[in-house]
Amino acid sequence: MEVLERRAAITGIGQSEVGRRLGRDPMALTVDACLDAIADAGLTRADIDGLSTYPGAMLSGAPGFSGAGITDVQDALRLNLNWYCGGIEFPGQLGAVINACMAVATGLANHVLCFRTVWESTAQGGGRRAGIGAGGGGSFRASGTMQWTLPYGAASAANWIAMMAQRHFHEYGTTREQLAWIALNARRNAARNPKAIYREPLRLEQYLAARIISTPFVLYDCDVPVDGSTAFVVSRRERARDLRSPLIGVEAVGCALHGRPSWDQFDDLTTMALRDAAKMLWTRTDLRPGDVDVAELYDGFSFIALCWLEALGFCRQGEGGAFLEAIARIALDGEIPLNTHGGQLSAGRLHGFGFLHEAVVQLRGEGGERQVAGTPAVAIAGAGGGPLGGCLLLTRG
Repeated sequence: MEVLERRAAITGIGQSEVGRRLGRDPMALTVDACLDAIADAGLTRADIDGLSTYPGAMLSGAPGFSGAGITDVQDALRLNLNWYCGGIEFPGQLGAVINACMAVATGLANHVLCFRTVWESTAQGGGRRAGIGAGGGGSFRASGTMQWTLPYGAASAANWIAMMAQRHFHEYGTTREQLAWIALNARRNAARNPKAIYREPLRLEQYLAARIISTPFVLYDCDVPVDGSTAFVVSRRERARDLRSPLIGVEAVGCALHGRPSWDQFDDLTTMALRDAAKMLWTRTDLRPGDVDVAELYDGFSFIALCWLEALGFCRQGEGGAFLEAIARIALDGEIPLNTHGGQLSAGRLHGFGFLHEAVVQLRGEGGERQVAGTPAVAIAGAGGGPLGGCLLLTRG
């Protein structure tokens, strides 16, 4: 069986200014990241014949969740497209990149520009983060899956993922002290990342004393809203070999969903859809978890990163807490360096795309003070939680 995604490579990466309450127009951030990625690949706008994004233009949802849509960016950059795709019903945020891989693999496009923009920090101002379907004044009638959560005040993924964490604690004896190492490790790595939002030291005592957001999550278990945009160029391999930047190959992708598409009715709340995406990925490659040199795994809430570690086979199901207790395992010089840029907990919530960006940075050996020694040859990036999940296995050259 030919693994079609191996016809694809990531040839360019770009990122705008990233910060808290930048007050910049989200389209300006998007254009900055997109032009940066095109230039990084050694291409021009005329070379781009595909466009892909998540979640696309949205008129509802949490303020700042959507920064730009397909038609906005096509018009702003004056692109002539043979293929494009944008939307929210993807296998997690990286579904937009997986779609781009499929487009170039099947010959629909040669160079696809992928982008994701958030401006939640500015859009939500100095107040608290908005829940989903909450706020805005007036009455609200919940429908779909929200009818089972909103009436009970569970208007945020913080509530839904916390419920899953509690189940993991109950089933396997996982503790807050163990979960803390996701946040503490992220902060240690962020201290080496000049673009990270929070770089000051974080101690276990501070973590345990922080205010509860939704049991068992405290403030440091929740990602940091920012303004910023991230972009990639995904190219057909045969069109990529003479480009400027080092070629980063797509070895395999995982995007399966075998459980119910539900936040609270999934068949095993301790695994989520990450289980299915990860299992699929390993069926499409001869590489194994032990071959991975660096892991960039979604930490919208700390528990999701723990679930990704289990799902991808870095430890067995239920053993994530014990795995994390040996903090050296996930440190920059450990057996599986995790979220080397600081993740969304400390570097800022770029909503999934930041992890793939960092995976490419590490494979290129461009991480600066946070660079994993020896220049990694294999990296994995995973994003999503609950009933959403997608992952990519990448190789250098």
